[in-house]
Amino acid sequence: MHDKFINRYNFLVDWGGKQIGVSEISGLNIEIEPILVRNGDFREGTEMIIPGQKNYSEVIFKRAISKSDNDFYNWISTKDLGTIERRNITIKLLNEKQEPVVMWKLKNCFPTKYLGPILQANDSKIAIESLVIVHEGLTIEHLD
Repeated sequence: MHDKFINRYNFLVDWGGKQIGVSEISGLNIEIEPILVRNGDFREGTEMIIPGQKNYSEVIFKRAISKSDNDFYNWISTKDLGTIERRNITIKLLNEKQEPVVMWKLKNCFPTKYLGPILQANDSKIAIESLVIVHEGLTIEHLD
């Protein structure tokens, strides 16, 4: 029975032709905006709900800061007057054999916020940085 469930801790991220390591990803969400419509000759006084625009959440990548790896900062620093580097991102959830079983593909992404670590002198936790991105489409593929 357990073989049909997949652990959530083993994944890879490909962006811009490069694999990066992250410790947490959140925001892989799709939402369809409900629109309330009232028909003029609908007597019951209630509204009909129809599907509106499809929206995608911001995606947040978190990882430990490591020596010689400045990818998060480098990407957000590509912002120039009216432009920024856009990338396609693929997130692969892996099984125990390190084979991809689910892939989330994010289209035409760019970063909107870099969050540096919280630094505390009396804390020995690892310094974590975050990058918030937006995108123009999310597809999900379940592989055999």
